[in-house]
Amino acid sequence: MTSYYEASARERLADLLDPGSFHEFLPATERVVSPHLVQLETPAAFDDGVIVGRGTLDGRPVLAAAQEGGFMGGAVGEVHGAKLVGLLERARDEKPAAVLLLVESGGVRLHEANAGLIGVSEIMRAVLALRSAGVPVLVLDGGQFGCFGGMGIVARLCDAIVMSEEGRLGLSGPEVIETTCGVEEFDSRDRALVWRTVGGKHRYLLGEADALVADNIAAFRKAAISLLDTKPDLSIEALTTEHEKLGARLEKFGSCHDALDIWSALGIEAPEGLPLLEADSFVAKVAGRRA
Repeated sequence: MTSYYEASARERLADLLDPGSFHEFLPATERVVSPHLVQLETPAAFDDGVIVGRGTLDGRPVLAAAQEGGFMGGAVGEVHGAKLVGLLERARDEKPAAVLLLVESGGVRLHEANAGLIGVSEIMRAVLALRSAGVPVLVLDGGQFGCFGGMGIVARLCDAIVMSEEGRLGLSGPEVIETTCGVEEFDSRDRALVWRTVGGKHRYLLGEADALVADNIAAFRKAAISLLDTKPDLSIEALTTEHEKLGARLEKFGSCHDALDIWSALGIEAPEGLPLLEADSFVAKVAGRRA
């Protein structure tokens, strides 16, 4: 089976959606590139690091976007952000079964600072507007660069998140935390620490990822199909419930210094062995123990 982690954005879309169904909007042949990168004499990409379009998933119409981590770590700039916003706004008119966001991004593109920040804020607004129109937005996270910064916030604004163990999700990336707070606070070179803090297994245990799957595109496809009928809920009741859950989580785990402490507090036996388990075995072992 094809590894999701190792595949490019285009390969992920091709294997995730029904064969031959994907039609790209504003493809690389249009050569719409970032004007900021040109001014800075920085290499550009003809698709600006994100592929957007429509296709079908299990025979049902969807709109989809895939960020290319191989180009500037999937960071969001003006054109990149505008393509995502355009796709989300188009979905409000077309009313597909869902919008799929195959995220892989370190956040805002530093080369385009303000333009990137504005782009991310517009993506957030477009996601909420689409959900309020009744169209679910589903996130798939299993790429090499993870999902951090503004796109980490976008992911948590969506209806459901599918992750593999290799996926990572957070606000600040490990290197950013280390640079800001020091290596004593967070050692970004400690890969085991990184993955048990922001990796898919921990996010699943905290309830932030709705499904944890093996690192192959077929598994992501199966999970995405199972979530197509998700009903967006932006009610005050849903917001209140979420805040109550976060408050309870802080009270229960606020004194924990490591993910291992949280896993122990959840009542999981031999938590140190969790990183060694394959996805299916992991999900079975932690059943009923998620926060």
